[in-house]
Amino acid sequence: MLDVRRILLFTEVARRGSVTATARALNYTPSAVSQQVSRLEAEAGQPLLQRHARGVTLTDAGRALAMRGQRIERELTAAENELADFAGLRAGTLRIGTFPTVGASLLPRAVIAFREAHPDVTLTVRSARIAGLWAMLENREIEMSLMWDYDWNRIDREDIVVTPLADDPPALLVSKDHPLADRPMAALADFADDPWITRADHHPVAEALARSCHTAGFEPRIAYEAHDYQEAQAMVAAGIGVALAPTLALEGIRSGVSVLPLQPPAPVRRILLVRMSDHILTPAAQSFAGFLRDSATAGTSAGQGLDPVAERAPGGASAPSGARRDAWASARRR
Repeated sequence: MLDVRRILLFTEVARRGSVTATARALNYTPSAVSQQVSRLEAEAGQPLLQRHARGVTLTDAGRALAMRGQRIERELTAAENELADFAGLRAGTLRIGTFPTVGASLLPRAVIAFREAHPDVTLTVRSARIAGLWAMLENREIEMSLMWDYDWNRIDREDIVVTPLADDPPALLVSKDHPLADRPMAALADFADDPWITRADHHPVAEALARSCHTAGFEPRIAYEAHDYQEAQAMVAAGIGVALAPTLALEGIRSGVSVLPLQPPAPVRRILLVRMSDHILTPAAQSFAGFLRDSATAGTSAGQGLDPVAERAPGGASAPSGARRDAWASARRR
């Protein structure tokens, strides 16, 4: 049987690309690391590394084993966090994940209300891209996370529980000097000849833009790739092009930019609350989920353009009660 400790050591070598770098990081001698890797190769019955002067290269078997090692690391981290929970080391702490646009819009209202309702509970919020949020959920570093998806890439895993909170429709950002800036609503086809500002680094909004434009019958001419929505707004205000953005990304519109609601069809993303199915939410997490639903409803009543899709109480209205209702009322007054 393969030795798990040697697999983990080998995984670190694969990650760092060098026996020497691994030894330095783990405070081992290079010969000790090399010896353990050689023993693992003997256990595996085949070479896992190709050694050369500038480091190491993984064999096909080595790459496969390194991927397994990464999974073992995640499972061990998850086990450690679960045992810490059982021991009460995180008693009174709620750990949640979020992503930037929700962190700047729906989340703050829920945080304020939760802290007023439960002042003795420590709330920790971690913000990351989707891949990072998945890793933290699987490792049990967070109890639940805000996420999003589009209809062409629905989050659909058997090991999670997904609660939809709201639909987040897109809007079109144009310069106030644009000939169509005063329209009450816009269609993408009206801007087929305009240059477009999109998101860089294969951001999902870039795919949403491409899909929407193709549906409208044209290929968008990309003039600028922005790394966040504030940068995109700045380029729109400068007249470089027009841009597509989710409603929740429109907190704090800069001068020189007009926001035009889009006529259907438009790529609506869902705002979701996600947890692992084998994790039962604590009372604190259940309470916070209620405040998030309230915040989504408040975003609709405040004219943000959101469409709440969360579960409702009988009669169709959200039903905060007791301390949650009082704290929520206070948070909305801020």
